[in-house]
Amino acid sequence: MRSPIKIRHLPGRLAAGAFILNSGLSKRNADEETAKSLHGMAAEAYPFLGSMEPTQFVKLLSTTEIALGVALLVPVLPTGLVALALSAFSGGLVGLYLRVPGMREQGSLKPTQQGLPLAKDSWLLGIGTGLVLDSLGRRREAKRAG
Repeated sequence: MRSPIKIRHLPGRLAAGAFILNSGLSKRNADEETAKSLHGMAAEAYPFLGSMEPTQFVKLLSTTEIALGVALLVPVLPTGLVALALSAFSGGLVGLYLRVPGMREQGSLKPTQQGLPLAKDSWLLGIGTGLVLDSLGRRREAKRAG
């Protein structure tokens, strides 16, 4: 039986998974002030989130990060599947960086000091996209061989 992942996928999965899991666990018992701050930034970038209660939003965010982190760390889950989830999640983080005022220097993609933590999330998108492309390439190769 073929393994659902390749050894070369482990470094990216482990790095991203540990980082995201830690982030989710740290938000698990967020206080109301933290919840309002995180929710406010997310709602500014994604207005549809504005109707959620801040504490409800942070609980959902925490649960999502914990689930994604665990999925990346568990080597029996197919890389293509967890890579799609990672790409979607990190795409949302990059969207925050691009949409929230003050995160970037005027007319530039260069981050401000305030935007640097969000700009760093682009590495998650790079890992996710790379794993998706690798998984798609392996499928194409399997079709040619079969």
